[in-house]
Amino acid sequence: MSDGMILYGYWRSSAAYRVRICLNLKELSYDSKSVHLVRNGGEQHSDEYHELNASELVPVLVDGEVQLTQSLTIIQYLEEHYPDVTVIPEQTPLRYQALALAQDIAMEIHPLNNLRVLQYLEGELACEPERKVAWIHHWIHKGFTALEEKLQKHRKLNGDCKFSLTSSPSIVDICLVPQFYNAQRFGVDTSLYPTINAVVQACNQLPAFIDAMPENQPDANS
Repeated sequence: MSDGMILYGYWRSSAAYRVRICLNLKELSYDSKSVHLVRNGGEQHSDEYHELNASELVPVLVDGEVQLTQSLTIIQYLEEHYPDVTVIPEQTPLRYQALALAQDIAMEIHPLNNLRVLQYLEGELACEPERKVAWIHHWIHKGFTALEEKLQKHRKLNGDCKFSLTSSPSIVDICLVPQFYNAQRFGVDTSLYPTINAVVQACNQLPAFIDAMPENQPDANS
């Protein structure tokens, strides 16, 4: 275990949620530092946090002299430096399938319903609330429809697996569970995606995922 590892995040941030899951799966201890994304106009915009991450986004992981942003990069760093528990398959082509699916979620679905995008829709573009919701639902459905098809295809070729691609949680599951949480929070009809539902249900029975849930974070009620 690493001494003094710090994760700067926010209880409802999908990206920080991913890193919490990864840290828990790898049984790594860390201190959690809350950066409230809404209070006082958003603590991520403070001079102190801007110095830590000029992008003014969470998460940031500090591990000794290493300071990293971007959740997928943080997960890859943890995979390479704390390999006792693996979350990225080693064998080809499964390794690259996992990385691609993780990027489908983290780079294609999530950014379009991220807080700063929604704030821009509401503020600068004066988007009506119902149109903002329609935006969110459209992009999540578009992403989940493709993801459901890809997961089903993987099962037809490789047989049923408990999690997204394998018999143990991988980087795909680490990305999927927070995005599914977002979908439910925004009222998306997730019943349309039976494979995704089954994977998320399997994940959310594990302590690593339960402990990482937004409502279980110290800053959830702050």
